[in-house]
Amino acid sequence: MKFILGVKVGMSQIFDEEGNQIPVTVVEAGPCQVLQLKTKDKDGYEAIQVGFKKLKEKKVKKTQKDKPFRYIREFRIKKDTGEEIKKYEVGQKIDVSVFNEGELVKISGTSKGKGFAGGMKRWGFHGRPRTRGTKHELRKIGSIGGSTPARVIKGKKMPGRMGGERVTVKNLKIVKVDPEKNLLLLKGAVPGSKGSLLEIRVE
Repeated sequence: MKFILGVKVGMSQIFDEEGNQIPVTVVEAGPCQVLQLKTKDKDGYEAIQVGFKKLKEKKVKKTQKDKPFRYIREFRIKKDTGEEIKKYEVGQKIDVSVFNEGELVKISGTSKGKGFAGGMKRWGFHGRPRTRGTKHELRKIGSIGGSTPARVIKGKKMPGRMGGERVTVKNLKIVKVDPEKNLLLLKGAVPGSKGSLLEIRVE
């Protein structure tokens, strides 16, 4: 199990040995610090809590004195055997050098918020027919229910807030690892806007 926290820098492109263009996302990953080890006996599950982006002294609140980091996340260990967690200790540093080029990673982040959106943009509805008799209703979703049970069924696809949700993308290939600059270059796109937090893991 490998994991790290990072922030999205932006998208770019590189070229392989054959001259093919490869779209990549540049991620500033780590270094992170292990803050706490959660065990099955004490906490009911096994997880490793890490901190990323240490705060300056003047920005640390009273409640953050023990863990003065901007981002704190847990990476849960699925197999609670106790063997995986023994590889870590509090205060240990984790950087991009734990990853290798060519590895497939799973990325979790918060997608871009797009505000209130209609049914066509949010769900891909086709809209009403563009023929005679359809007036000012081209982008409306149409009927949302019948006379029975005389209410809108929970979970109905309707206009509403779009984006701003946790999204996980699997099997993204690591194209390049730069330990000196703490950078990971991932093939393809990852969720979120520039500067948003990403959880990167190999399981």
